[in-house]
Amino acid sequence: MQETAQQGKFGWWRRIALWKKILAGLALGVLAGALLGETASVFKPLGDIFINAIMMLIVPLVFSTLVVGITSMRDPQKMGRIGARTITLYLVTTAFAISIGLALSTLLQPGVGVGLSFDAEVSANEAPSLMSILINLVPRNPIDALANGNIMQIIVFAIGLGISLTLIGEKGEPVMKVFDSFAEAMYKLTGLVMAFAPFGVFGLIAHVSGQYGLEILLPLAKLIGVVYLASILHVLVVYSGFISLLGRLNPVRYLKGSLDAIVVAFSSASSAGTLPVSIRCAQKNLGISEGVSGFVLPVGATINMDGTALYQGVVVLFIAQMTGTDLSMMDYGMIVATGTLASIGTAGVPGAGLIMLSIVMAQIGLPLEAIAVVAGIDRILDMARTSVNVAGDLMVTTLVGKSEGELNEEIYNTSRP
Repeated sequence: MQETAQQGKFGWWRRIALWKKILAGLALGVLAGALLGETASVFKPLGDIFINAIMMLIVPLVFSTLVVGITSMRDPQKMGRIGARTITLYLVTTAFAISIGLALSTLLQPGVGVGLSFDAEVSANEAPSLMSILINLVPRNPIDALANGNIMQIIVFAIGLGISLTLIGEKGEPVMKVFDSFAEAMYKLTGLVMAFAPFGVFGLIAHVSGQYGLEILLPLAKLIGVVYLASILHVLVVYSGFISLLGRLNPVRYLKGSLDAIVVAFSSASSAGTLPVSIRCAQKNLGISEGVSGFVLPVGATINMDGTALYQGVVVLFIAQMTGTDLSMMDYGMIVATGTLASIGTAGVPGAGLIMLSIVMAQIGLPLEAIAVVAGIDRILDMARTSVNVAGDLMVTTLVGKSEGELNEEIYNTSRP
């Protein structure tokens, strides 16, 4: 009797869709930051606890879902086909993203009339060579890769283990069942952690909102506006267009089913940190199989750089306009080509956004120290580009799932509150 009363008392909260709860937490966080200023950092521990809980899930979830995904395919040719489609789609959308950033910056000219100096020098690490990237993909010690959260090495080890379990036949069945049970437990734990998401998002956004005052934001408001506008256009036009034209699916359902992950990505500014939520959205909201979502999403969280490519297109033109540098059509082509190719070499490297930006700027002769101008608002821009990355991960996963016949359209088309 008491349990029924409790269900009635809190039933209204459970009936609200998760993304609506998260958006409510985000809105309240912005309000708290605006009212309290830097004092709003008192709520930051809520966000830290949420981020720690999400990070706790990443390694066991990625490892178990990848092994389950590979063993459920049972066909190495199918895995190769999925991998080729995944990488091709990520590269194509990256080229679209940087082009949209360049087009909007050319049209709106956010750098014209901005009187900011850039005395501070910025140093960026060189992008690693392709050969060193390939060598470092293979872990010397898989336990060390798991302990350090090296996602690319975990992916390689999980793929190898999954293929080996499939090849040994019946002897691999008991281990497959263990991984399957473990993956299910991780899905459940993800659901429990997500119940705390609205409070965690509130804490994160209240801190960020209180940290950045108008004196920092106003001179660069146009740059922020262009990055956010380009991000929204890329998701609504390119991603939704791909879903509609290539997948023959309702793009509104894709957007609605991805909202949980997009909002968490926006508040956390971490593609890897959003991965557990992305996997949950793909399977529960979009109806994509464990095999496809467990393989495509971890790869996407590591190599998909659409948001960063878009951001660098905007920022490179912003700096060119601010410094009065005229760019030729060849320079524009160089930015698109270099940015797209650099996304392969810098994926998964710490400071990847800065490395990509410095590579492109060097190609067209812009001063590297000008990056310092946008360094103060990088977190605000990072929130937008991470949201684009995560939306792209889910778009590619949806298309690959549809092309492989591993998307449940009944789940995909189910209306949600």
